Amino acid sequence: MPTIQQLQDFTQQVRRDILRMVHAVNSGHPGGSLGCAEFFTCLYQEVMEYSTDFTMDGINEDVFFLSNGHISPVFYSVLAHSGFFPVSELATFRLIDSRLQGHPTTHEGLPGIRIASGSLGQGLSVALGAAQAKKLNKDSKLVYTLHGDGELQEGQNWEAIMYASAKKVDNIIATVDVNGKQIDGSTDQVLPMGSLKAKFEAFGWEVFEVKEGNTIEAILAGLAKAKSLTGKGKPVCILLYTEMGNGVDFMMHTHAWHGKAPNDAQLESALAQNSATLGDY
Repeated sequence: MPTIQQLQDFTQQVRRDILRMVHAVNSGHPGGSLGCAEFFTCLYQEVMEYSTDFTMDGINEDVFFLSNGHISPVFYSVLAHSGFFPVSELATFRLIDSRLQGHPTTHEGLPGIRIASGSLGQGLSVALGAAQAKKLNKDSKLVYTLHGDGELQEGQNWEAIMYASAKKVDNIIATVDVNGKQIDGSTDQVLPMGSLKAKFEAFGWEVFEVKEGNTIEAILAGLAKAKSLTGKGKPVCILLYTEMGNGVDFMMHTHAWHGKAPNDAQLESALAQNSATLGDY
């Protein structure tokens, strides 16, 4: 079991990977990736029970679905450092014929990727199918998902949210990255959604907030609480409040880095704020 310091060190390396991957091809989405680095670290290094001998069916193991697929850099980094594929492959991000496309896809056969998630709003629907399959197979393991708050402006989410409670899919934990920002500005400017907590509760979910969504201890406590609420007849939602661009001072508190790569000088500055704990690829 890793210590809090080890999880923090792992997160720093993930941030470095994100920055270097996006910089190398002058393309990608660093903001949301950086904001979710702690979450992915906790999920894959501490919380989920899985095998790196990857199979698409995921029988007798916890499975994860990334719905907001544009934050693929953080997903790829954590999968690589968790043993799904060689860390050196991160250097192929977004290159022609790479398995590490800008949005995760399945036809390249990259271990750890169960759905293509280039189009927003679809991940929960797929994950609910996987969760129901686990119930039919009498598989006691859980299904985890991650969604962006701006992504919830897509209508298909709410059909799935309604379905989940109606069918008592209580072996799923859906986390929403609530950073209040999307590509065109704040979520309140683009399309205000009101209280997400009240909405999920109105749709019959068990929902709670983790206000310190970039703190390892708070994330671990939140995921433990969510797990304790499964199997009780309701789907579970975590509203995880994060900071887009977390860990890089000039990328924080703005939506500007949602989909913009740092230049050489900006990369140097950002890397100086995050030490290489595991060694760069």
